[in-house]
Amino acid sequence: MKRCIILLVSLLSAAGMVLAQNSVSAYTTLEEPLAKALFGQFQKETGITVSFVRLSGGEAVARMEAEQSNPQASIWVGGVGLDHITAKSKNLTAPYRSRAAGNTPPEFKDPQDYWIGLYVGPLTFVTNLDRAKALGLTPPASWADLLKPQYKGYIRMANPNISGTAYNVLTTIRTINNGNENAAFDYLKKLDANVDQYARSGSAPGKSVATGEIPIAIGYAHDQVKLKAEGANVVINPPAEGTGYELASMSLIRGGKDQVNARRLYDWILSSPNAQKLFTDWYLVLVAKGAAKHPLALSLEQIKTIKQDMVWDGNTDNKNRLLDRWNREIGSKR
Repeated sequence: MKRCIILLVSLLSAAGMVLAQNSVSAYTTLEEPLAKALFGQFQKETGITVSFVRLSGGEAVARMEAEQSNPQASIWVGGVGLDHITAKSKNLTAPYRSRAAGNTPPEFKDPQDYWIGLYVGPLTFVTNLDRAKALGLTPPASWADLLKPQYKGYIRMANPNISGTAYNVLTTIRTINNGNENAAFDYLKKLDANVDQYARSGSAPGKSVATGEIPIAIGYAHDQVKLKAEGANVVINPPAEGTGYELASMSLIRGGKDQVNARRLYDWILSSPNAQKLFTDWYLVLVAKGAAKHPLALSLEQIKTIKQDMVWDGNTDNKNRLLDRWNREIGSKR
């Protein structure tokens, strides 16, 4: 009997080791249906299960920082590149030079291989045409338009403390004002007067526009294009003054327990035609050379963009200063 118990324990231990060898834990900032499809395809092709938690960019950085002594995930997929730069500066991620990284132009990856860009997406405005007509509103077409009194209570964006999308709005307004942070915050305070609420994720405001809950939202074009393609009666306008954009990226988490499988997932996302197709099906504009593009997707070449300094924007000290000021002068007043 004793031998049987020992044998059973040994078998269970071995089974646990096999299971561990065929799984990887991930944080993702991709939309959950896309993440499910992407990681499901990876499991289908490799037999490796991805256990993932969906977090906004700010939440992912905060979670990794809290778990720094005992990381609970090994890879972070998606999320605004500025957040990946912040994670690097906090020593939360680890360098990895993938064999598949050669297809990604140098301007879209970290020179020290801490993160790599997957796709780009510009900040745009989405307006529900039915709600706008009922309220007598003209869809905004510039950052200046958003300050008009007729939009009071009719604009929604995400919270920059949690959302990389919303933090990108802050850095965009700062850049448009030539780095003058006083001028930028003067604008942001005026914008706040027209914002009904700050959502927890960058894509949530657009979804509220699609349902007619709110007429106008600020977000990334690919999220808004998807809503329009699914039948929402909306119009998407890029700001006339120029707009910022995200470089959604991917990083390995320093000290993660599933490093081998995390690298396999990292390589697969960069190289698999099936992975690339899933991204383009979601109207995302991939940065890899020769990548396909969905005909409805809105790329950077089609609109006026600002000259972003991603290293400055993602610097921890700069980010903390901007967010602290936003909280003091805007967030805490709500």
